[in-house]
Amino acid sequence: MSKAANSIAFVSSGTPDAKAALESLSARYGQHSVAEADVVVALGGDGFLLQTLRDTMGTGKKVYGMNRGTIGFLMNEYRSGGLAERIAAAVAETIRPLEMQAVTSDGETVSALAINEVALWRQSYQTAKIRITIDDQVRLEELNCDGVMIATPAGSTAYNLSAHGPILPLDAPLLALTPVSPFRPRRWRGALLSNKATVRFDILEAEKRPVNAAADHTEVKAVASVTVRESATVTATLLFDPNHSWNERILAEQFRY
Repeated sequence: MSKAANSIAFVSSGTPDAKAALESLSARYGQHSVAEADVVVALGGDGFLLQTLRDTMGTGKKVYGMNRGTIGFLMNEYRSGGLAERIAAAVAETIRPLEMQAVTSDGETVSALAINEVALWRQSYQTAKIRITIDDQVRLEELNCDGVMIATPAGSTAYNLSAHGPILPLDAPLLALTPVSPFRPRRWRGALLSNKATVRFDILEAEKRPVNAAADHTEVKAVASVTVRESATVTATLLFDPNHSWNERILAEQFRY
């Protein structure tokens, strides 16, 4: 950013540390509504930051997170002093969410946005059977698995990483297609896709092997098909301190052992 923010809206999660930080920073810097503010400062952990991004998607608001949670992978270090200067010097990263269109077994269509991932998983004790089509070409006729997901770069360090998917730099024009406990093909570990790709999941034997889908926190039960693509119109903007950028954290995470 080239200039200091004129106004800040502080928002916090429900933890005692986050609430105390909200009270202290509001008294020091003033408090504006989210609608009036230039920058929204999110106080909490990664989950709360992503919630704040979802709440401000498409509004042009910039979100600057400070860690008052546990891990805080997406957060800047919490310091009360020099906040206006830190925001003015911050590096902006633009995030494009995924658009999910799920069709249920009853024929209902549900649309939702996801900053992290769109995930499918089995609803019963039996493995799911899923056909995967990319840009109108079937790439995997049948995946037997507990689940499968499409993750954004922002979401690649969340559920995707827990499922042994790849970590993606925030500016990489890629999406991660990652299976969860694949049974057949047993050695299939997923794929890296262009962020321009359109992915369709068709549920095979849907009545016998029901599958749920979720775009972040929007869950749809008993889906027949799910189509996922990166949004061409909706964006969210995240601010990072220059000395603690997203790409630096991504590199550090990949060399941990």
